[in-house]
Amino acid sequence: MNNMNSHDPAWYCADLHIHTPASTDFQQPNVSMLDILQRAESRGLDIISITDHNTIAGYRQMMDQIKQLRMLKDLNRLLPEEKITLDEYDRLFSKILVLPGFEFTATFGFHILAIFPPNKSVRELEHLLLSLNIAPALIDEGSQTVGATCDVLTAYKLINEAGGIVIAAHANSSNGVAMRGFNFGGQTKIAFTQDSNLHALEVTDLEVQGNRTTASFFNGTKPEYPRKMHCIQGSDSHRLTSDLSRKKVLGIGDRTTDIFLIEKDFNAMLDVFRGNDFSKTRPHRATTEPSFNFLLSAQKEGSNIIQEFHESMTIRGGKLYAILADVCSFSNTNGGTLFIGLSADSKKEPLGLNDVEKNIVLLEKSISDRIRPPIDCKIDSHEINGKKVLRVLVPRGDDPPYALDDYKIYIREETETNLAVRDEIVNLVIRGKEISKRTGPTDSIIKIIEKEKDTVLDSVVVSENILEPKTGIELVLAEERNGIRYFTVRDLRNGNIVKNVTQTSARRLWQYAIKRYIDLIDQNKDPKIIWSGNFGLLRKYKVQKYDIFDLVYKEDDTIRYFFGVTSIGIHGKWKSLTGDSEDS
Repeated sequence: MNNMNSHDPAWYCADLHIHTPASTDFQQPNVSMLDILQRAESRGLDIISITDHNTIAGYRQMMDQIKQLRMLKDLNRLLPEEKITLDEYDRLFSKILVLPGFEFTATFGFHILAIFPPNKSVRELEHLLLSLNIAPALIDEGSQTVGATCDVLTAYKLINEAGGIVIAAHANSSNGVAMRGFNFGGQTKIAFTQDSNLHALEVTDLEVQGNRTTASFFNGTKPEYPRKMHCIQGSDSHRLTSDLSRKKVLGIGDRTTDIFLIEKDFNAMLDVFRGNDFSKTRPHRATTEPSFNFLLSAQKEGSNIIQEFHESMTIRGGKLYAILADVCSFSNTNGGTLFIGLSADSKKEPLGLNDVEKNIVLLEKSISDRIRPPIDCKIDSHEINGKKVLRVLVPRGDDPPYALDDYKIYIREETETNLAVRDEIVNLVIRGKEISKRTGPTDSIIKIIEKEKDTVLDSVVVSENILEPKTGIELVLAEERNGIRYFTVRDLRNGNIVKNVTQTSARRLWQYAIKRYIDLIDQNKDPKIIWSGNFGLLRKYKVQKYDIFDLVYKEDDTIRYFFGVTSIGIHGKWKSLTGDSEDS
C-alpha cells in the first residue's frame, strides 16, 4: 500500500517508537493493527514507525492482511465487514506515513531503532535481521532476549547501509548506549554515541530544562563528544494508552517529536537526520503550551566552540570579515552555526537585518569568493521579535585547511576565533590527508612535522596517574634563547601541540597564560593556591557567561599549569576544587 505524501514544507508530528502485540512484552495482546493506527490518528500523529523487538512480524501481518483484502476486492469476493476494514486502512494510510522498522537488541543488551521507507520489503528486513545475527527460530518471537547478536557499531553500519534511519533507543536510560552507571570504557561510550552511521539519539528528557540534560551533553561542545547529535523523543509504547498506575508506561503518541520536512516523506526525514540543521526537530507540545524557539535556545547557550553571534554584517568596521573568519574557523574545527543580527546576550533586543535577501546574496558571494577550498554553507533567515535574523550553517570541512583570502587560516577555540599557527596548520593538513587519502608532495611535509611533534611530546610531562582537564591549555616552559622564553602549548581539548610560543604571540589565552606563569615563577605575585591533595585551584574567573579556571597539579618536584579550563573540561578530582557536579 502506498502512503499519500503531503508536499508542503511543514512541521509533522512523529512517534518513531511504537510496539505491537508482536512484541512479547506488549501489554494489551488483543489490540489489532487497525486499533494502533486509529489511536495514532486520534493523537494527531503524522508519521509513525512500527518497531517491535527484533522482528518485523507485526508490520508483516498488517501488510499481509491488507494484501489479502485487496486480492479479495479484485475478485469481487470482499465481504461488507472486510470492505469496511480495507477502506479504513486506506483512509488511515492516506493520513499517516507508516514506516516499517524494528528495535534491535545488540551485544550487552543495547537497543537500536532501525526505521525504513514504506517501499522496503518485509523480505529485505527479515534478511537484515538475520545479518544482525537474530537466529532464524527467533525472528518472529518479538523478544528482547535473543542471545548473542552483533555489536553496536556493526549494527549501526548494517542498518545504515540498508538504507535505514539509525537511532539509539532511549539512549539515556535502561538498555541505552549513553545510560549512566554501565561499566564500560569511556572510548566505547564515545564511539557508541558519535559513530558516523548513527543518525540520532532517542532520549527521555528532551523537554527537561537545564544544562544537565542528554541533549545538552551531546550539543557538540564536549571535547570527547565533538559531534552534535540530533535528539528526539518517542513513546516506546507497549500499549494503546498510558497506564494510569505507572506514569512511565506510555501509550501511543504520549511522547513525540515534531520534524520540519519539505514533504511528509521518509527521504526528507532521513535528510534532516543526516544534516546539521538542528532546528528542524523539537519536542512536540500541545497548542496551549509555548512553542519551542531555537533562536532563544541558542541565545541561552551563548557563544561556544560551535556557535557564534554577530549583531551586524557591515563591510565597514570589519563586521563582514569577522563573520567570514568564523566561517573559516568552523570549517577547520567542528563546524558550527552563526547568527547574524542577534546578540549572544539574551537580555539584548535583536537588532535584525534590513534587506535580508541582499545580505544573503552578499554573504554567499563573499564565502564563495574568499574562502578556499569551497565550503558548502547553508544560509537562511528567521524572525524573532519582529526582526529578521540570518543563520549560517557551517559544516566541518572534509578538505582542511580552509583559508580566508588565500592565506589566513582560522581555527575555533572555545568562544574565540584565532589565526592558526604553523603547528596547527600542519595538524589540519594531516587531518585533510586522513580524510581524503591524498598522495603527493604533502607527504614529505607531514613526515617532517610528525617527527617534530614526537619531539615536542617528549618535552611535555604526561602523568599516568591523573587525567588532565579536558579544555583549556597546558603551558610548559621549553627553553630560553637570547633572553626570550619559548613555551610549548598543548591544547587539552584535542591534544594538538604548538611549540615556540612567546609572550608576544597573538593568541589571547596564550599571552594571558604566559603572563600568569611568569608572575608565579619569577615574581611570586599570586601564591594563594587552593589545594586538595595534589590538585590546585589557581584562579576562577568569568568569560562571557562561562566560569573559567586556572589549575595546577603537583607531581613530585614539578608543577603542571593548566589555563583557561572551562566547566566542561572539569572532571574527576578537579570537581572538589571547582564545585562542579557530575556530568550526564
